Amino acid sequence: MSWQDNYQLWQKADLTTDLRQDLTAMAHDEAALQEAFTQPLEFGTAGMRGVMGPGINALNIYTVQQATEGLACFMDQLSAEKKAAGVAISYDSRYHSQAFAFVAAGVLGAHGIKSYVFDSLRPTPELSFAVRHLHTYAGIMITASHNPKQYNGYKIYGPDGGQMPPEEVGQIVAYIEKVTDLFQIKSMRQNELRDAHLLQLVGEDVDQAYLAQLATVTVQPELIKKVAADFTLVYSPLHGTGKMLYERVFRQAGLTKIQVVPEQAILDPEFATTPFPNPEFPKAFELAEALGKKTGADLLIATDPDADRLGAAVRQPNGDYHLLTGNQIAALMVNYLLEAYQAQGKLPADGVIVKSIVSSEFPAKVAAHYNIETRNVLTGFKYIGEQIEQMEVTGQGHFLFGFEESYGYLVKSFVRDKDAMQAAVLLAEVAAYYREKGLTMYDGLQSLYREFGHFQERTVSFDFEGLAGQEKMAQVMTEFRQNPVSAVADVAVTRVEDYQAQTATLADGTVSKLALPKANVLKYYLADETWIAVRPSGTEPKIKLYFGVVADSEAAGLQKLDRYQAALSPRLQ
Repeated sequence: MSWQDNYQLWQKADLTTDLRQDLTAMAHDEAALQEAFTQPLEFGTAGMRGVMGPGINALNIYTVQQATEGLACFMDQLSAEKKAAGVAISYDSRYHSQAFAFVAAGVLGAHGIKSYVFDSLRPTPELSFAVRHLHTYAGIMITASHNPKQYNGYKIYGPDGGQMPPEEVGQIVAYIEKVTDLFQIKSMRQNELRDAHLLQLVGEDVDQAYLAQLATVTVQPELIKKVAADFTLVYSPLHGTGKMLYERVFRQAGLTKIQVVPEQAILDPEFATTPFPNPEFPKAFELAEALGKKTGADLLIATDPDADRLGAAVRQPNGDYHLLTGNQIAALMVNYLLEAYQAQGKLPADGVIVKSIVSSEFPAKVAAHYNIETRNVLTGFKYIGEQIEQMEVTGQGHFLFGFEESYGYLVKSFVRDKDAMQAAVLLAEVAAYYREKGLTMYDGLQSLYREFGHFQERTVSFDFEGLAGQEKMAQVMTEFRQNPVSAVADVAVTRVEDYQAQTATLADGTVSKLALPKANVLKYYLADETWIAVRPSGTEPKIKLYFGVVADSEAAGLQKLDRYQAALSPRLQ
């Protein structure tokens, strides 16, 4: 169907008041209409994410119903036992998130599938935990993570609590594509669901079980107790779900002096204090820094709106705060964990840390110092979850830590997605470890640099908005493959990994096979230990350039990063 045909269907439909108003406002904007009605919102292995509004290329109750109809039809083909296990559903603080959650429950109910819906918003990692704790077959999380206020999203989780694997997602997508009329999907109202025992509210019962598991994350609980009286932590939930549990989580770990950023502890879908509620951005920490200087805080922590990502800033000797990168946080955590386990005689010989291919080699070098294996996986925490499942099923390997450079970490496997609550507890313990030594975490980071080399990374994003942007993104990746990079800033490329072709090519032309699944990623290794990756985002209209260098000093590392970025960026503009 043409975009005009789709538009006419929506004009005739009995829309909700807000969608009708938005559609009327778009009536004379042909570009906006084409964007909304030309092609459906893509449902990938990470679910779907998009701007809220009318149309097939937006998040609204009708596209949420369509996605859920696909999941329900998929579950109809399962065994009676698996279908009866039901679906756990949670949601964040964004506009319409709660409504979308109950819309999904209504569609599932029409298929005789029971939903376990949280009584109020909860973090993404708690949804992952709930799938495992309640033994449901699947989970749905309504969230757009760290995106701006106009976005929302829909993520599906599998029986292990990890994001649904690609094979199952492919089958769900096939069912989604069979839904030709978004306005004729059968659904049930909440009271009907309750009467039919197809909807159960959950909340404190799951909270207590999750908190009990979080209590196991600390390795040396006595460390925090020793410094608790003088250790101040500032926390910001960035207007999101971290507010629901943070105080209980920190106090359970032994922290007593917790200061929350009051302006950002308001559950505000406008994200009024920070238009980009992303803990990797310095602006998101401005209020936390001001409060930290007022209270003399040792550590600042912020979690994104669905509390799966964590950012942190540490106090420097002069009292200012240094915002850590995701890779630096991971290196500090890995070093602390492995040193503590070794001291306790609990470091397993078959221990494994797992990271994405675009994350730093810094934590890997730290792990190698302790004779611990590092496994690389594609970007997406589901691949880390798959490694955990594989280790548990085969008995080969002992999971110790997983991370992605984009501020996602996992310490214990009772969750199968990145978990900012776990990370917050462990990071506070790391800070306490250094505090007892009379040092800051910033001092600790410098010590790791002196021992292992000065690793630095940078990620640069290039935006490609709209339908034309998607075409341009495809052209850029094609151009990289048709015109291979043989040198960057006069430094030779020694190895090229093309994850779409699943090949690794050396400078002499030797080609070998990559073991990881197909993905639209190119990674280059240079003669000076630098690596560079080019990857389209799976959730945003962006292509990202990743750089990783190692040097003798911070200044030398920055010079390298600047030089390589200047050499490659023109190919994406």
